[in-house]
Amino acid sequence: MKDAPEDELMRALHSDHAAALWSYALSLTGGNTARAEDVVQETLLRAWKHPRVLDQSQGSARAWLFTVARRIAIDDWRSAASRSEVTTDAPPEQPIPDDTERALQGWLVAEALGQLSDRHREVLVLCFFQGFSVADAARRLGVAEGTVKSRTHYALRALKMALEEKGVVR
Repeated sequence: MKDAPEDELMRALHSDHAAALWSYALSLTGGNTARAEDVVQETLLRAWKHPRVLDQSQGSARAWLFTVARRIAIDDWRSAASRSEVTTDAPPEQPIPDDTERALQGWLVAEALGQLSDRHREVLVLCFFQGFSVADAARRLGVAEGTVKSRTHYALRALKMALEEKGVVR
């Protein structure tokens, strides 16, 4: 393809990437077909102005095109956002509390607790989830208070490692 004239390379670039670029631009513009057409047109114009992009032996032309399209869409959005302030007499809607994150965290903790030994799990459940004091947990388990403290220490360390293995970071 290196020996082909520039216009043939441009046609090849268009035929290979235009459909994917159009879909990407449409998603970048929130489904606005006019803006998507402008993004695609400006992207292909920039490709035409940079002939090194046309030579696909140097790397991925599609990656370059998508990067340029993304930057054009961002620049358009920034300039449009700065030009068009909307005034309204109605306050914005109040956000609805979403417990999804909390539920996900609870699920991850429960799964990590399942990886602990029975002794570690039961001391954490008693002390942290059921609210027992160290003395009460020791009586319930039939062990010394120092044993509850050391099990709690090692159980928390094991729980932290299990959560880190799941990608949860502090």
